[in-house]
Amino acid sequence: MARQRVWLLSAYRADSHAAWADWLVHAFPEMDWTSLELPGRHFAWRIRGNPLSWLDTLPAETPHRILATSMVDLATLRGLHPRLSHVPVDYYFHENQFAYPRSNAQMPSLEPQLVQLYGALSADRLLFNSCFNRDSFLDGVADLLARMPDRAPSGVRDRLAARSRICPVPIRPLASAQRDTRLILWNHRWEYDKAPELFAEALCRLASAGLDFRVALLGRRHRQGAAALTRLRQTIPERIIADGRVPLAQYQDLLGRAGLAVSTAMHEFQGLAMLEAVSAGATPLVPDALCYPEQYADAYRYPAGDVYALTERLRHWLLDGPPQAPDVSRWCESRLRQDWADILKKR
Repeated sequence: MARQRVWLLSAYRADSHAAWADWLVHAFPEMDWTSLELPGRHFAWRIRGNPLSWLDTLPAETPHRILATSMVDLATLRGLHPRLSHVPVDYYFHENQFAYPRSNAQMPSLEPQLVQLYGALSADRLLFNSCFNRDSFLDGVADLLARMPDRAPSGVRDRLAARSRICPVPIRPLASAQRDTRLILWNHRWEYDKAPELFAEALCRLASAGLDFRVALLGRRHRQGAAALTRLRQTIPERIIADGRVPLAQYQDLLGRAGLAVSTAMHEFQGLAMLEAVSAGATPLVPDALCYPEQYADAYRYPAGDVYALTERLRHWLLDGPPQAPDVSRWCESRLRQDWADILKKR
């Protein structure tokens, strides 16, 4: 029997998008994969311009199935290539533009939301990495259509909900090392949507109170997070044991040693960095919002945006020891591989 030809279309190869695409191709070698990906930069051009980037580069042989991320302008792509109109398409949401916080530098625009709405309407099935992602997308669609001046279609939310399924990006659990319960880990992007200034404020308050701790400042750097980084480097330099993108082996070692892993995110649709740290044994402290209530019990959550609550929880854990890390095995590839196999093998 001929192998099933699958096109994997990813219009923004960055972070979880890249990890997901690479995992799929490696985990299912029995599929005949064709990966078409665009670099993770120039967001506005990528989300609206990807059909132009691929206009003359699509393979001549029509696939049996398409797996496209929600950064792909799927409706336009299928319109430009009528031979794809009958190919089953799964539309995968790493994020959705209805729940993505805008920075002060961004202009309001309906374009990204409409791209994802039209893509969802033209897809056969919608896949989401969390319930929060699904629900915020569907609620956002309903709100957008409620604001449409006239001639808005009815029942769109229900139509899309009926074609939706949760299927997270799998993680590979990391090994634990000698645990340092006073080592605090940050392994997120230093960007506005991760609110690093809140993290920096909490650590500076802990240091001023005389608490003993160390910190590993990992994650990709962005200009928006430079002020928070500068503040920590100037205020608590003697407590910083790592600062920057480090080799993979060192990164995994730090995750295995960290006692605490902190998130202050204003947006998180699955939280792979946190799941990875917790799989290595770090105790998470996360906002009581976004995807986190699906993953972590009340004991691991603090009121979102509340620097006092964040600082106090960290203070108690540094003095008395943190609770044991929760079980995150349901997000591991050993548990999720069959879900993805069912999706890929269903004609």
